[in-house]
Amino acid sequence: MSLYKFPEVKKVPNHLLLLLSLYLIVLNVFCQKLEQLNQYPDFNNYLIFVLTSLKSEGRTPTRSLSGLILKNNVKAHYQNFPPPVADFIKRECLNNIGDPSPLIRATIGILITTIASKGELQMWPELLPQLCNLLNSEDYNTCEGSFGALQKICEDSSELLDSDALNRPLNIMIPKFLQFFKHCSPKIRSHAIACVNQFIIGRAQALMDNIDTFIESLFALAADEDSEVRKNVCRALVMLLEVRIDRLIPHMHSIIQYMLQRTQDPDENVALEACEFWLTLAEQPICKEALSSHLVQLIPILVNGMKYSEIDIILLKGDVEEDETVPDSEQDIKPRFHKSRTVTLQHEGGDGEEGEDIDEEEDDDDDTLSDWNLRKCSAAALDVLANVFRDELLPHLLPLLKGLLFHPDWVIKESGILVLGAIAEGCMQGMVPYLPELIPHLIQCLCDKKALVRSIACWTLSRYAHWVVSQPPDSYLKPLMTELLKRILDSNKRVQEAACSAFATLEEEACTELVPYLSFILDTLVFAFGKYQHKNLLILYDAIGTLADSVGHHLNQPEYIQKLMPPLIQKWNELKDEDKDLFPLLECLSSVATALQSGFLPYCEPVYQRCVTLVQKTLAQAMMYIQHPDQYEAPDKDFMIVALDLLSGLAEGLGGHVEQLVARSNIMTLLFQCMQDTMPEVRQSSFALLGDLTKACFPHVKPCIAEFMPILGTNLNPEFISVCNNATWAIGEICMQMGAEMQPYVGLVLNNLVEIINRPNTPKTLLENTAITIGRLGYVCPQEVAPMLQQFIRPWCTSLRNIRDNEEKDSAFRGICMMIGVNPGGVVQDFIFFCDAVASWVSPKDDLRDMFYKILHGFKDQVGEENWQQFSEQFPPLLKERLSACYGV
Repeated sequence: MSLYKFPEVKKVPNHLLLLLSLYLIVLNVFCQKLEQLNQYPDFNNYLIFVLTSLKSEGRTPTRSLSGLILKNNVKAHYQNFPPPVADFIKRECLNNIGDPSPLIRATIGILITTIASKGELQMWPELLPQLCNLLNSEDYNTCEGSFGALQKICEDSSELLDSDALNRPLNIMIPKFLQFFKHCSPKIRSHAIACVNQFIIGRAQALMDNIDTFIESLFALAADEDSEVRKNVCRALVMLLEVRIDRLIPHMHSIIQYMLQRTQDPDENVALEACEFWLTLAEQPICKEALSSHLVQLIPILVNGMKYSEIDIILLKGDVEEDETVPDSEQDIKPRFHKSRTVTLQHEGGDGEEGEDIDEEEDDDDDTLSDWNLRKCSAAALDVLANVFRDELLPHLLPLLKGLLFHPDWVIKESGILVLGAIAEGCMQGMVPYLPELIPHLIQCLCDKKALVRSIACWTLSRYAHWVVSQPPDSYLKPLMTELLKRILDSNKRVQEAACSAFATLEEEACTELVPYLSFILDTLVFAFGKYQHKNLLILYDAIGTLADSVGHHLNQPEYIQKLMPPLIQKWNELKDEDKDLFPLLECLSSVATALQSGFLPYCEPVYQRCVTLVQKTLAQAMMYIQHPDQYEAPDKDFMIVALDLLSGLAEGLGGHVEQLVARSNIMTLLFQCMQDTMPEVRQSSFALLGDLTKACFPHVKPCIAEFMPILGTNLNPEFISVCNNATWAIGEICMQMGAEMQPYVGLVLNNLVEIINRPNTPKTLLENTAITIGRLGYVCPQEVAPMLQQFIRPWCTSLRNIRDNEEKDSAFRGICMMIGVNPGGVVQDFIFFCDAVASWVSPKDDLRDMFYKILHGFKDQVGEENWQQFSEQFPPLLKERLSACYGV
């Protein structure tokens, strides 16, 4: 038991409620008064007067507040300021930039920048020349105040400063800034570097013209005693590594030695900037060559940086072991963004892939410490370096790891577990011999008395889940699963979260290996429903959805349905239509409905109706907003997107059973509107649903085809990859239902499909779906599609050679065979690619095999034995052998 318990607050004391009420009333009156005062043009004159002229002792906070109110007024109403007022404010700012108070100088600098950002850089031509001249002042305050303002302008307007619009002031400013790198004041030196740093990434010409002077000046400041200067020097070198590595290469050995020192700087902000260097260097082609000889120094430094600092432990409440009964505050919960449904195919090497345009984010080990810090940066650097050096990293790491992993101090032990997780991807091959010993140790760490050790052990074990699943289940999978399920019910919320995320990863890797343990898994996940606070409940939905995706129809057992569905439906009934917690719950139910298939029937009607209502409500709100944007707010279309995706899950899972639901609703009318929405994600989900409804209940879709096909054709635009992908897939499904009646629509889509399949750098998923749809279009309308055969046959064959044998591949290849029958000349030049694609089939159906046989033998007979022999000499040995064995050619 922890000695530290959160007090249970049953009621807020009356005196606190009274104070809070008074504060809110005063704040409201103050805001109203400000709005009234803003009606008087002179009000802003008074504000600038207070800021710049009320210099008696003790007035600094009042002056600063006056400046900040003026800054907000400039932001909101500057275009309404009378010209004399605007001119007076600008003049007073420049006259008082050297105020003795650092706070007032900073406030005036912010005010100047805000005015400049309102388009006034062009309308205030004397600003930059005057600020640059003031840098020469012998008065420190004037010089520092001017530099502070210039730094803010450089941060906010770097592109404008490097443009012809202002007559390229950087040609004067950059050389001027460089002179101040040697200034006696560290604050001025720091300002000067920070100003120049704003122009590195954009490769400003004025900086490129002075690049060697800049780099020499940075080297001269390398050992500066001021930490802010050192931080800015490190930041400059990191950016230069990205944009002008050619200038750094001659000095690379010295720079690396310098960064090794700075990564250990006593000031953590400097160490963090220096640590970024290793992340950036890892992305450069010279990384391996430049860094190999320094790994022996670098690796221990990075490992040392991966320990929690004392402040980290305080922020993470590292001494609080039991907090499961403490409600989450709303700011603990990150906003969730739904990922629209993307239709993918199954590959020879594994499962279907996610849409390429969607970035998969991997949760890091301590995401509640949302700020980027030295621990996270060191771990990320070790991760990317492991991917560069692979197993070459291990001789430097393994001697350290043993001491860390078994260390009595939990902070050091925890960092060792993080190290092990960070290298998992890059060094997996070299780690395999050690895993039989390490995995049981990590599983043991799941029971550690420190919550932060338990949570990092969850994360690191998830990084090795692929290896765990590749071993006999009783060796590691069963013990790991058992302990992870215990941790899902941990008394610490951070451990619950880490365990849930890790278990979801294990589910993805293990898939049907989990079927024997489903009852035990479901008991745990369902028990967690009653135990979890708000934030972890959302992660629990993900774990349940992933389980359904992983085990599929094996979940469709009365016993499992009875365990799982009541708590899900209870949550579903509790949530209001406008509650964003619906997002993860709808995603979860979509996976569950697809997995349960007919097992979801008892729950489908209310779920279906609510999804239709969500779509209808969102469309109505969007229409009201378009018509009266001043009266209505724009709706959150994520509600509509998740509803469309759950409807897709229902159509896929229930198949023909969804027909009655569709018949009793206006979903086809709503779908017609969604398919034309301005938001790509809405269209993406609409086309996925259209494809699923086409498969499940085509009689309801068919009357709408004449309206839908032109919309599908216009969305064959690969600029929106996932929209284009789903539209392409839906067209393929419609082809299979329409048959020869597809003929009037071929012209709407064929040219776009052929263009996509020939487009360079098209993502693999889109290429595959495009090839399938072209094949299906040719299957139902061979006469219309075959004349274009020569324009797509080669990319068509290469796109489909790695797809698993399935119905989609079957129909596409039948189509290509029929098109070859109509236009045999279209395949002649690329016949070797056709041969290769045919050989990719493991076991085609007999009639499809006959089609392949006739085409191959027909080609062989036509060219003659001798020419065929010459032609087949080009085949790789494996292809030659396969065609000979399967088709006798």
